[in-house]
Amino acid sequence: MIFLTVGFELPFDRLVRAVDQWCVERRRRDVFGQIADPGTDGYKPFHFQWTAFLPPNRLKQRFLDADLIIAHAGMGSIITALSVGKPILIMPRRAALRETRNDHQFHTAKRFCNRAGVFVAEAEEEIGPELDRLSARRDLGGEKGIQAFAEPALIEAVRSVILGTHRSETQSS
Repeated sequence: MIFLTVGFELPFDRLVRAVDQWCVERRRRDVFGQIADPGTDGYKPFHFQWTAFLPPNRLKQRFLDADLIIAHAGMGSIITALSVGKPILIMPRRAALRETRNDHQFHTAKRFCNRAGVFVAEAEEEIGPELDRLSARRDLGGEKGIQAFAEPALIEAVRSVILGTHRSETQSS
């Protein structure tokens, strides 16, 4: 199963339309989407089942059940996919298209594009070919997952700075 999520705040018609088009072209019936409320003027997919909202427990279950996640380049979607060890294809929202306030998702996509299990399509024209490529692969690199918490050494370093017990190299000289 492929799970598409665009977050809950704003619809993301470009991504939803691209996935819907891929579904019809490839005769795929294994996609489910959480697409935010498209309103009266927004795009409503015809070729996969969808809902505008999923409660947190059902959203998490969709992540767990999916073989592949497709999402906007939101940190919540990326972190959730990585934490459950699922590969994710992300497409950033663009400020110039009034999909978001600024291009922070573009920068997020650039930051994560080299991480195992994270794949990026910068534009809707790349979604179909990228889904074809990912569907043909067996090892998408998302199985390992990430820890729920930071590494112990990082936690200790932050703790020492907060408590004022941190000694920098210049202090120790």
